[in-house]
Amino acid sequence: MPRPLAKISQRILSDSSDRWNQKQRVALVIQYLGTHFHGWQRQLNQRTVQGDIEQVLQSVLGYPITLHGAGRTDAGVHAAAQVAHFDAPRIIPAARWAAILNHRLPADIVIRAAGSVESDWHAQFSATWRRYRYTLYTDSYPNLFICPYAWHYYYEPLDEALIQAALSALVGHHDLSAFRRAGSGRTHSWVEIQAAECYRRNSFLQVELQANGFLYGMVRLIIGLIVQVGQGQRTPEEFTKLWQTKRRDLVKYSAPAQGLCLLRVGYAKFPFSPEVWFDTQPQLSLASTPVAV
Repeated sequence: MPRPLAKISQRILSDSSDRWNQKQRVALVIQYLGTHFHGWQRQLNQRTVQGDIEQVLQSVLGYPITLHGAGRTDAGVHAAAQVAHFDAPRIIPAARWAAILNHRLPADIVIRAAGSVESDWHAQFSATWRRYRYTLYTDSYPNLFICPYAWHYYYEPLDEALIQAALSALVGHHDLSAFRRAGSGRTHSWVEIQAAECYRRNSFLQVELQANGFLYGMVRLIIGLIVQVGQGQRTPEEFTKLWQTKRRDLVKYSAPAQGLCLLRVGYAKFPFSPEVWFDTQPQLSLASTPVAV
C-alpha cells in the first residue's frame, strides 16, 4: 500500500534538513584580474577578491561565509590559479559551486573548478609551495593590449643571462629580510626558494619564483632590484651580497603590480586535474615587427 503523500513530503523535508546541517569543505581554483581590486584580503570600504566572493556566498546561503585563500596578493596583482576553501552545506554538491559562483560573480573573477576536500584540508596551511611569474615587456613601443599584464620596461636592454645568474643564488633556505616590506605579520624572514628562473620570449622577459611561502612584497622588491643586474648596474655577486647582508635600505624600488601573477599553488593532495590549475596564464610572445611593404 503506497505511503500517504504527507508522510512522503515530510521524509523529503527531513532528509533536506539533515543535508543542510551536514557540512563539507569545498576547494576552489580561482582566476582574477587584479587591476580593479585592492588585493585579495577582505578590507573595509575596499573592493577585494575575497570580499566579492564572500558576498556571493552569503547571498546564496543566507548567512556569512569565510573564504580562506592560499595566499594574499597585493592590490593590482593577478592570479591564474589562486586556491581557496570554505565550508558549506552538503545539500549542494561541491562541484556545482563553480557554476553557481560564476553566474553571480563580476567579470574579472572566474572559478576554474570546485571540488570536495577532506575536512582537515586547508588552502593555506596544506600548501607546500606557491609559484609567481613576473612579466616585463621590453619593446621600445607601448602596447595597450599588454600594459595591464606586464611592466613596460623600455629604459635599457636587459640581459637575461645576468639576471638568471643572480637569481640562482636565491635557491635554498635563506633569510630574505632585504626583500620584505613593512607591515608583514610574519615573525621571521626565512624562505625556502625552490626555483628561480628567468627566460625571454621575444620582447617579453619573465621571472618565475617558487617557494614554500613569500614575504610581504617580496617578489616585486626582487624584480625592482634584479633589473639593475640586467642593465649591468650591479653584478650578480653584488645582488647576492646585498640580500645576504640584509641591506633593506638599498632595496628602494618595488616593481609595478600589474606584471605579477600568482601562477599556481602546490599540494600533496589536490582534487583537480593539472589542466585546471598548472599553467593557466597565457604566455605573451610578440614576434618581431614585420617590415611594411
